[in-house]
Amino acid sequence: MTSPDVTDLVDFLDRSPSPWHAVQSTIARLDGFTALEERDEWTDIPARGHVVRDGAIIAWSIPDGASAATGFRIGGAHTDSPCLRVKPRPDTDAAGWKQLGVEVYGGILNNTWLDRDLGIAGRVVTKDGEQRLVDVAEAIARVPQLAVHLDRGVNNDGLTLDRQLHLTPVWGVGVSSPGEFASWIGERAGLDAPPAWWDLCLYDLQGAAIIGADRSLLTSARLDNQLSCWAAARALAAGSPTEHIAIIVLNDHEEVGSGSSTGAQGPLLETVLRRLVDGRGGSHDDWHRSLADSACVSADNAHAVHPNYLDRHDPEHWPLVNAGPAIKVNANQRYATSASTAAMFQRACESARVPWQVFVSRNNMPCGSTIGPITATRLGIDTVDVGVPQLSMHSARELCGVDDPLHLAAALGAFFS
Repeated sequence: MTSPDVTDLVDFLDRSPSPWHAVQSTIARLDGFTALEERDEWTDIPARGHVVRDGAIIAWSIPDGASAATGFRIGGAHTDSPCLRVKPRPDTDAAGWKQLGVEVYGGILNNTWLDRDLGIAGRVVTKDGEQRLVDVAEAIARVPQLAVHLDRGVNNDGLTLDRQLHLTPVWGVGVSSPGEFASWIGERAGLDAPPAWWDLCLYDLQGAAIIGADRSLLTSARLDNQLSCWAAARALAAGSPTEHIAIIVLNDHEEVGSGSSTGAQGPLLETVLRRLVDGRGGSHDDWHRSLADSACVSADNAHAVHPNYLDRHDPEHWPLVNAGPAIKVNANQRYATSASTAAMFQRACESARVPWQVFVSRNNMPCGSTIGPITATRLGIDTVDVGVPQLSMHSARELCGVDDPLHLAAALGAFFS
C-alpha cells in the first residue's frame, strides 16, 4: 500500500509544473501560516508566516519565548528545474510545421525532451503589470526525433543535438503568424487581450508515479529539487520548534547559478531574517547573535549509484536508494558540509530514526554545487549539504526511492525541533 505521505508528494509534483506553481503548492501545505507582503511594515510578526517573491518563498515558525537574538534553523531548497522555456517571440515555422521558439533553461539532458507530449505552464504578465498563473495541461507541443532511417549511425555513434537547431518543438501545421502564440496563451490564461510578457515552461505531461514490482520507486519530472521543497514544507508545517526559529527558504534560479533577486546569491533570505529580528525589537547586536546561533541544511538531490555505470562513482561513497538522505561532502567547497555540520545532520537523522549515508564524487568527475555554499558565504552560518539519492538527474523524468522523501522530511523535522 502506498503511504499517504508519498501520495501527497505525487500531488505536489503534479501540481508544480513551474517554480511559480511550486510556490503555490508549498503555500497549500502551510496551513495556518499568515502571508506577509515585503512592501508592508513588519511590526506585528506572526509566529507562523510566509513571504513570497516571484518563484521563491520563505516561511517560518517562531517558538514561544523566542528572543530577538534567538537563532535560526534553516532548511533550503530550490523551486526551479532544467527545462525548455518559451521565447518572447516564439512564432516560427518550417516546411509546413508550426513551431515554438524555446530557450534551454539550465543543464537539461537534451535527448530526454524528445518525443514527449509537452504542456505549458508558468505566468503571464499584462501590459499594466497584472500577473496570472497558467497551466495548459494538454498535449500542446512535441520535439520530434529524427527517424533512425535518416540517422543510421545514431545507435552506435551516439545522438548529437544542437540546442538551437534540434530542440525546437512543433505545435501545429501551417504557417505561423506574429502574435499567434500570445493570443493563444492569453485565451488559456483567461485574459481579455494577449499578455505583454511571460515566463513559461514546457513540461512532460506524464504525471509522477510509484513504480516497480515492489512499489519501491518514485518517478517524476522535477524531483530535483521539488522533492526537497515538499519535504521542507512538510517538516515545517508539522513541527513545533522550541529553541530556534524554524525557517524554510525555497529559492529560484539555482539551476542557472542562483544570481537573481530570488536566487541564493541575492539578498532575499538575509533581508527576511533581518526583518524577523528587527520586527521583534532586535538590535544590531541581536542580529549578529542570532546568526552566530544559526545553522542551515541545504537539501538538493544527490547522485545515487547507477547499476549500469558503477565506474562513475567513488566505490566507498555509493548512495543507495531507500537508504536515507546522503550527506554531501566536497573538500573544495562545492558543498558546504564540514565535519561539525555533518555530525549535526547525523544527530538529526538519528533523532528521527531514519538512515543516512555519505556522497563524495570521484576525483576525476566534476562535482556540481548547490545553494549551500552560497548561503553559508552570504550569512556566515554553519551549513550542511544533503540530498535524496536519485538517478537520471536533469532528465525530463527522474527516479528515486519511494522511502527517501519521507526520510528527508523526518530528518528536517528533527533538525527544526
